[in-house]
Amino acid sequence: MPPRPADEPRVDPDPFFTWNAPMNARTASLTLATLLSTSALAQDLGQPLNISQLSPADQAAVSLLQKQVATVAAQRKVEQANLATFDDLDFNVYSGQKWDQLGKSHAKDITVHYPDGRTTKGLDAHIEALKPMFVFAPDTAIKEHPIRIASGEWTAVTGYVEGTFSQPMPIGGGKTLAPTGKKFKLGMATIGHWTKDGVMDEEWLFWDNAALMQQMGLGQ
Repeated sequence: MPPRPADEPRVDPDPFFTWNAPMNARTASLTLATLLSTSALAQDLGQPLNISQLSPADQAAVSLLQKQVATVAAQRKVEQANLATFDDLDFNVYSGQKWDQLGKSHAKDITVHYPDGRTTKGLDAHIEALKPMFVFAPDTAIKEHPIRIASGEWTAVTGYVEGTFSQPMPIGGGKTLAPTGKKFKLGMATIGHWTKDGVMDEEWLFWDNAALMQQMGLGQ
């Protein structure tokens, strides 16, 4: 492949490569031109740019960069909206046991994978899987998400499930385990795949059940 001329602008199809690529003087100028013609930076500097002043080749390059900027901005908006929905899911809907609002973040036919290897299909089945913890720890809540990552259709969030083992825990056959009164703060992580409708259609939940038992005073 012949070498790229030194003055040829590097405009990659992927906007992430565009902004991270080494820039020669002309590429830097075109990038600045794009910012001046598409953002509040032009107003701040008082220097709006009319791209018609550029050569046809440079106009095409700036136009492509403008489209990439718009695409990235739109994707970031969707990603932030998904993270906000997930925050509301944990802090408000789950912690408040507002099961009728779970559809704001979960598709009706959602598939959910649990740490013990179980999988549920459908919103109703997922709700039934969430309810048991509140039987023996009614104050269960998630209050923080230390790590929140979004990329395209995916989110990855960590948090802590906190509560108190204050009520008998059903273990089947009409038997229960007596409450210990011990508090727990269990690390967890959730990976979600989001649809264009702004809800998850598949979710992976991660936490350590053995650690939960130990914190509640039931571990060996």
